[in-house]
Amino acid sequence: MISKKVVLIGDFSTGKTSLIRRFVDNQFSDAYLSTIGVKISRKNILWEENEIQGLIWDIEGGTPMKAINRSYLLGAHGCIVVADITRPQTLESLQDYIEVMQQGPSQIPIVVALNKCDLIEPSHADEIAAGVKVKQNKIEELYLTSAKEGSGVEAMFELLGRMMIGEGE
Repeated sequence: MISKKVVLIGDFSTGKTSLIRRFVDNQFSDAYLSTIGVKISRKNILWEENEIQGLIWDIEGGTPMKAINRSYLLGAHGCIVVADITRPQTLESLQDYIEVMQQGPSQIPIVVALNKCDLIEPSHADEIAAGVKVKQNKIEELYLTSAKEGSGVEAMFELLGRMMIGEGE
């Protein structure tokens, strides 16, 4: 079995925990539970005759990125940076999170999730996503997601998985 570590980072209340719950358990809850420190979830996936164990690290969002315990990020094979598409300040923080992840000893795939897309009109979500791509030129892949509805979640994790095992985009 191949084991891969994925870290989810982003500002508080962007939906990191909800994205993980949707992906791992296919569940969603409207109740807000603040993550303290880190919470690790597991999901086994059969991929082209290989069994992959995903270790998904949900890192607290209440701490500024530069103050996050670096040991949480060590050994990561991939990263999802999460922003709340309805809160512009979380979009502004994306570059800080991306830069911190790129300062590591090895370059890992980074995917951006603009979460909570169910709360705005699809055309407005596309407009925001286009603006984010222009401003944040270091974004490899960007997904519009809704942990509540499940849209974009499976595809985002699947692409990151392919990127981590070297199959490219």
